[in-house]
Amino acid sequence: MTENLSNAASELAEQITIVDVAVCAAGVFVLLAWLVKTSFGTKALLYAPSRRNYMPPWLAIVPLFLWFGTVSLLVALKEFALPGLPDWQDALAENLIMCIGIAPAIAVSIIMARFFFARGLKGFGLNPKTILPDFGAALLNLLAIMPAILGVLVLTMFVGEFFFGPDFQMPRHEELNQIMAYPQWQVRALIVVTAIVIVPFAEEMLFRGMIQTAVRSFIGRPWPAIIITSLVFVVFHENPEHWPALFTLSLCLGYSYEKSGSLYRPIFIHALFNAMSILAALNQ
Repeated sequence: MTENLSNAASELAEQITIVDVAVCAAGVFVLLAWLVKTSFGTKALLYAPSRRNYMPPWLAIVPLFLWFGTVSLLVALKEFALPGLPDWQDALAENLIMCIGIAPAIAVSIIMARFFFARGLKGFGLNPKTILPDFGAALLNLLAIMPAILGVLVLTMFVGEFFFGPDFQMPRHEELNQIMAYPQWQVRALIVVTAIVIVPFAEEMLFRGMIQTAVRSFIGRPWPAIIITSLVFVVFHENPEHWPALFTLSLCLGYSYEKSGSLYRPIFIHALFNAMSILAALNQ
C-alpha cells in the first residue's frame, strides 16, 4: 500500500510545472496573510454587511427544486420525443436542456429578490456598479483558495487509493467528459457557455443568494450559514469523490458573498474555477 501511494505521489509530481508551483506559492502566501490578519478566520466576518429581507426560510429552496423538476421533465420529454440520437447530439441536447431548464429558477429567484429583499436586486447582491471591483477580488479569492482545493484533491486521491487500491481514479464531471469526447464545435461551445456563464450565475443565486441568506437570517451568524449552505451545495452535485474539494470551494464562495454583500464575487469565482477545469481537461 505504501508503494502504491509513493507511485501516485511520483505520478502527480511529474505533472506539476513551475507555473503550478508559482501559482500555488502565491496562493499560500495570500491565504496565510488572510489567516493571520483575521485570527484564522474568526474575525473575518465581524462586520459583514447584513442582507435585510422578509423571505420565509422555506421559500429559499423553491427555485432549487423548480430547477431540478424542470430539467427532469425536459429530459423525460427528450427521451420520449428524440430516442436514439447520436452520442454527440445527445450531449448537445442534455446541455441545451440544462440551459433551458434553469431559466424558470433564475426568473423566480429574481422575482423573489425584488419582492422580499430590502433594496431589491441591489440588496440581494446584484449591483452593476460593483462588477469590476468584484472581478478583481474574485481573482484574489480564487488564488488564495486554490492551494487548499488542490491539497484536498490530492488527499482524496491518496485516501481513495488507500481504501480502494491503486485502480482508484477521481471521476471527471460529466461536462468535462463530454467536452473531451466530442470535438464538434456545437457541443464544446454550449458546454463552455453552460459551465462558465449559466451554471455559476444560477447556482450562486440559488445557493448563496437564496439558501445562505435564509440560513443566516434564521441563525443570525455568517459562518454557520456558510458551512450549512456548503453542505447542501455538495450534496446536490454528483460524484461524492468531488465533495471535499467542492466543500472547500463553497466555503470560499460563501465567504466572498458575506464579506462583500455582492453576488457577483462568488459568481466570478465559480466561473473562473469552471474555466480552469475546462482548460485543464482540454489540455490533457
